[in-house]
Amino acid sequence: MVKTRASANTLVAVTSSHAKAGRRERNRQDKRERIRDAAEDLFNECGYDAATTRDIARRASVSLGTLFNYADDKRDLIFLIWVDRLDRITAEAFAGLSEGDLLQQLLSAFGCWYQAFARQPALARLLLKELTFYSSGRLAADFQDSRRRTIDQVRMLVIRAQARGELRAELDPGMVSRAIFFTHAGAVRWWIAAAKPARSKGLAQLRALLTLQLDGMRVPTAPARVRRSGEKSSPSPRRYSRARTTP
Repeated sequence: MVKTRASANTLVAVTSSHAKAGRRERNRQDKRERIRDAAEDLFNECGYDAATTRDIARRASVSLGTLFNYADDKRDLIFLIWVDRLDRITAEAFAGLSEGDLLQQLLSAFGCWYQAFARQPALARLLLKELTFYSSGRLAADFQDSRRRTIDQVRMLVIRAQARGELRAELDPGMVSRAIFFTHAGAVRWWIAAAKPARSKGLAQLRALLTLQLDGMRVPTAPARVRRSGEKSSPSPRRYSRARTTP
């Protein structure tokens, strides 16, 4: 009986501990979301430069010290706004891509980024401006992982394109995928700088750039022989028939 009571008390203690941990995590997630939403609202309303961390903490109903538990500065807050969205974009971009032409697959995948950025171009400009050298912030590791996942997904598309004979087999898929990703990264920055970036125009520019890039990687085809000026065509082989003999 004593052993049974001790086991029951242990179970109650473990259950209570798990419940407290669950409440702490929910409370932490709630604060994180309030800080993220407040930062997004104030960046849109006041502009990035005018919005202050104190204003954001007040809007989120948290202390300034609590805000700094989630972000070291306003730059971190930009990435707090985007980190979960970019994970979703990456997952959606490469899910269910149809087999076939590599160019179409890339445009379909990268189009998800253009669509998300076109909805909020001002916030997208802030993200892309700061993202290039974001290597030491509070969320830097998450963003580096997100970029690696994207490049790895492109690498798998390249490997399949090589297996289909679409790209030269001797090319390193890792180098090709990085080259494609860097083309996309540069193109999207050029596009988002426009006053009113249209997704269709951005993808048209990306298509032209990727076409130039991929054409240099394709399996060459044997060119048709061009007849030089003045060159006579080769005569067709003569067919000889055996002469009939008169009986």
